[in-house]
Amino acid sequence: MGLMRKKTMIYDDQMSKDINIKEYFDVLRDRFWLIFIITVLSTALGYGYGQMNSMSLYQTSTRIILGAGEQDMDMNTLMVMIKDPLIMGEVQNNLGLEGSPEALANRIQVSRIDESQVVLISVTDTEAERAAQIANMTASVYKEKIVDILNYKQVQLLSEASVNPVSISGNQNRPIFIAFVFGLITGIGLAYLLDSIDGAVKSRRDIEDIFELPVLGEISYMNRRNSVTKKVKKGSENSEIRGESIDVKQN
Repeated sequence: MGLMRKKTMIYDDQMSKDINIKEYFDVLRDRFWLIFIITVLSTALGYGYGQMNSMSLYQTSTRIILGAGEQDMDMNTLMVMIKDPLIMGEVQNNLGLEGSPEALANRIQVSRIDESQVVLISVTDTEAERAAQIANMTASVYKEKIVDILNYKQVQLLSEASVNPVSISGNQNRPIFIAFVFGLITGIGLAYLLDSIDGAVKSRRDIEDIFELPVLGEISYMNRRNSVTKKVKKGSENSEIRGESIDVKQN
């Protein structure tokens, strides 16, 4: 007897879990359009935000060689002079760039490759072609002006900067993805919230919770049109049966 009762309790628990899962999916199904609309609107806002605030950045570089000799001691000084306002101002004038020399210098990075005499001049800009122009012009102006400033003539152009069409900006689809996930979670949460505050009785569990009595049976929903169709079909079948002729043999 105890074993039977235990099996019954396990079966009831399993049925309760199945009903709960079904109810969760029913909520999502009934409020699908609410979740869909919120997700689409959120994704659209994320796309708009990304388009308004995203900025593609491009980077390219040129290489120069600072010649060997006793002037190696001034390597750091020579590298600092590349971004000097005098050099930057000349680059701006030659290319017709707007802004201050200091702003242009902030877009340029100067580095030494493996403690060698090769210096890398990297430029970051919102336009790939302009970045290459700035890098090449900086190297050219520097080679010319450093002679007048420090009487240094051992600058050689090793390689020119080329246009790099690949953006170095981060993933621009990230705001869209974040907005999509946010909208989906918000839509699902709102769907369950509206379902929880809805006082309508929608399942046998609601009836059992209200009346504290088990449900012994259910009445299936029948569409009125289907009911009428079935009645007509049944009547037609009866008419065919009643209309059959019977042959009687006479002796």
